[in-house]
Parts: sequence; structure tokens; C-alpha cells
Amino acid sequence: MANIGVLQEWFDRVDSDKSGNITAVQLQRALAVGNLQFPITIVQQMVRMYDFDRNGTMSFEEFVALNKFLLKVQQAFSDLERDRGFLVPDEVYEALLKIDISLDSPAFYTVCESFDKQKDGRFRLDDLISLCIFVQSARNLFNSFDTSKQGRVTLDLNQFIYCTANCRI
Repeated sequence: MANIGVLQEWFDRVDSDKSGNITAVQLQRALAVGNLQFPITIVQQMVRMYDFDRNGTMSFEEFVALNKFLLKVQQAFSDLERDRGFLVPDEVYEALLKIDISLDSPAFYTVCESFDKQKDGRFRLDDLISLCIFVQSARNLFNSFDTSKQGRVTLDLNQFIYCTANCRI
């Protein structure tokens, strides 16, 4: 993990209004400086995923948790990309396994199709991160309904609407 002092400096630069929290827009701009281009919907999902106090922004501690997740995804990408700058679907599957995400084939290929921005079967780092953020957010939401930890849930219409509203990307 990156040095906490370096992360704090970076966070303080992004926190332009010195509120102690950063917004999705501030995070999106900061990620773009590091050549990670994400639509605002993905960055909002990042914030929601690590906004533990549910205030709509990201504190430094929440940012550290997001950074840890992003580094884990980046390491999985680096381990598999072989200096090409992209992964093919089989390698994306391996990368997901490295970060403890396991999907069956239909779910995996559906997600791949959704996050292959160029529709060329090549997943760049930002594509992989977007895919992982979506799957992890969906898993977190699923787990909140899977109170018996059986891997299955039953939802009524209101719960389903809540889920779809919170998983939009």
C-alpha cells in the first residue's frame, strides 16, 4: 500500500475546499490526472462503495480503503497484462479470481460485454477497475439482503427497486 503520508498529501490536494471530504467530481478529476478516465457514474459508485458514513462524500479514511482496493485490482492487472496494456477475457477472469471475485460463465461474459468500452475484447486498466467496482458494489448490495449467508436472496418489488436504484452504472 502507498505510504499514508503520500496519500494524505494527494487527498489534501484533491480536497480543494479543505472540507476534509472529497466529492465524486473531485475524485474523477484526480483519477484523470493519473490517466484513469472514468465516467462520473463509475466514480460515484466508487464513492458509494466506500462511503461508510453515508454522507455522499469520501473522507481520508474512506479514500484509503478505496486506494487499497484499486491497488489490488491494479496488481492483478499488472500480473497478467504482459506489457500489452490490456487483458483479454480469460485474463480478466483470472484477475477477478486474484481479487476474490468468482462469477459463473453467463454472469462473467455479460459483465465483460458491458464493460468492454471499445468492443474489441481488450480490457484496459480503467475497464477492469470499472468492472470490478460494479461487481463488488453488486456483491455488497446482495450481501446486505443475504442475511442467512446462503448465497441466495428473495426480494419483494420494493427491495428489487431499491437494488436497481443503488446498482445503476
